[in-house]
Order: sequence, then structure tokens, then C-alpha cells
Amino acid sequence: MSGHSKWHNIQGRKNAQDAKRGKIFQKISRNLYQAAKVGGVDAESNPQLRLELEKARAANMPKDNVQRALDKASGVGGAKFEEVTYEGYGPGGTAVMVSALTDNKNRTAAAIRSAFTHHGGSLGTNGSVSYMFDRKGFVSVLRDTTTDDEDTMLLSALDAGADDMKATDSEYQIFTAPASMTAVRDALQQAGYQLDTAEVRLFPETTTEVPEDKVDQYSALIDELSEDDDVQDVYEAAVLPANSNN
Repeated sequence: MSGHSKWHNIQGRKNAQDAKRGKIFQKISRNLYQAAKVGGVDAESNPQLRLELEKARAANMPKDNVQRALDKASGVGGAKFEEVTYEGYGPGGTAVMVSALTDNKNRTAAAIRSAFTHHGGSLGTNGSVSYMFDRKGFVSVLRDTTTDDEDTMLLSALDAGADDMKATDSEYQIFTAPASMTAVRDALQQAGYQLDTAEVRLFPETTTEVPEDKVDQYSALIDELSEDDDVQDVYEAAVLPANSNN
């Protein structure tokens, strides 16, 4: 029995690790697709693609996975992928936006609607919650990849054209106008910084606390949306209660 239990525990940990790795690969694949779709599949002339390829190598992502993402971007195989955004309300009326990349909008819309419905939310119409979010360029530099202190990093970011910077325990978060993100990214790379993230994303202008009795429902909704194969990003204008364990 103990041997079976030990095997079971090891298998459980392995399954959890495989699931986590799968999510990482899925995220990188989408970022590769986006970078290649916007700037082309030639990494030499596409800095964003180079950044995503570096992440793929660091994560030990199989070359076949990388190639499939690039093939999608270049139209190999005939499948055409579209970016689609969905707006909805989570339990308690919290605002949620979902960015998806799909080759079948009907399939994706049905899955997103089902997730909201099953977890006490509802899918909204275009413009129903998007006004609660602000589009910004976002570039991050992990602290352990640079010897610069906060003041030096801030000066470098401003010199590169950034609007603002926030320092956390693990990274420097640099914010730009959406149209300036590429220029700031390139300037920081040329200055020798190793970037962890460089993208345009949505940030909530205000947040709403999830009611305590809705926390489990809300967390389940975000998990289901995030795990959908077509979903690229989930943006939340919500915070969990301070005493929540989620």
C-alpha cells in the first residue's frame, strides 16, 4: 500500500508539473504567433520574436511546438487565426475581459459564454466593460538580470521613452504609451537589458472587490477561461478579499 501511495504521489506531482509546463508552452506559443504575425517570421529583423524565442529556449519548449506557432503566423496549413475580445461580468458584477486567438470564432464564443454562465457570470456586449481598462505598453526587467538599482533603472526607462516605472521585489515594471512600447523595448535591449516581457496589455483603471461568498465561483471562472486553448489573456478589474485563500 505504501508503495502504491508513493507512486500515486509522484504521479500526481508529475501530472501537476506537466499541466503547468503545458500552460507555459501554450502562452509562449501564442506570444510567438503574435510576434511573428506582426513583425514576420525572420527573427533577425523582428526583436519581439527574438525575445519570445529566447523564452521558448529557456522553458525547453520543443522545437515542433515553436515551429507550429510560426507556421500559424505565416499561414502554413491554410488555417487562419483571428484575435477576438470578449467582455463580461464575473460573479458579483466584476468586470472581466478575455483576449482570444482562434481559427473558429463560433467554437470560442460558445466556450467563453459557457464559462461565464457556469460560474455565475454573464457575457456582455462590446463596450460593456472595456471602458474600465486602459491599454498600456508593458516592459519588465527581472531584478536578478541586472545590477542596476531602482533609480538607475528608472532613468534608463525614462531615457528610453517610458512614461513610468514601478519596482517590485522581483522586477522592474515599465509602462509606456501603446504606440511607444516597441521603441522603448528596442532602446532597453540596445542598452543591454534582458527583458522578461514586452507587450501591450490592458490594466484596470478601477477595481471591485469580489464578494466573499463569490470568491470560489470567481476563481473557478478565471481558471476555466485561462485554461481554454483559444484564450490568450484574461484581464480582471477585480481584487479578492484580503482574507481570501485563493
